[in-house]
Amino acid sequence: MSKHIVEQKIGTPVPQWENKERPSVEVIKGKYCCLEHVDSTKHFEDLYQVYGPLSNPRNWTYLPFEKFNSEDDFREYLKSMSQSVDPFHFAIVDIESGKALGTIALMRVDSAQGVIEVGYVIYSDELKRTRIATEAQFLLADYIFNNLGYRRYEWKCDALNYPSIDAALRLGFTFEGIFRQAMVYKGRNRDTAWLSIIDREWPSKRDKFVSWLSDQNFNEKGKQKISLNEF
Repeated sequence: MSKHIVEQKIGTPVPQWENKERPSVEVIKGKYCCLEHVDSTKHFEDLYQVYGPLSNPRNWTYLPFEKFNSEDDFREYLKSMSQSVDPFHFAIVDIESGKALGTIALMRVDSAQGVIEVGYVIYSDELKRTRIATEAQFLLADYIFNNLGYRRYEWKCDALNYPSIDAALRLGFTFEGIFRQAMVYKGRNRDTAWLSIIDREWPSKRDKFVSWLSDQNFNEKGKQKISLNEF
């Protein structure tokens, strides 16, 4: 009996692949900040300033919910955040002041495929455009690649959220395209922009973060000397 061979291109081998652990770490410590698994008691006061009625309205345009006008409502929400496995939420805590300045989460965890997404990036105005803001992103990416061994790290946002896309590009994510009419939120359409970093890219990107975050890259006023994209 004759044997027919069909020549078709296939993907590169992934030897000895196995399911990865889900995020579970309680603290990821950096030089300027710590990522602490959200605690509904410890972080309540600080995060109510970030999520509460005095927060900047522009921070909520592209999020699926609005700021909180009630301490009781936020307390319940923060409790649900602390108990959630996916998303797995962190408070971003300034090491110098001990104050929680925002939150960030790992979500849509696919441990079988080694794919995970960063989301719920909610920064106070005090946190934006600081070393801590960048270091928080670095610490989380390093955790998922070097500690958990994931293959793909995703960033998704409303395609009209240009500041979010620009932030992702600055952090080394690659723009992959737009999923049209991906969802409806707040009664309106959302086309979703997809960006990613993959594991083989991380070592060189990691080196850039380390160089950018070094004390030598900042003057006495805390201003960067060389931008992240220049490394």
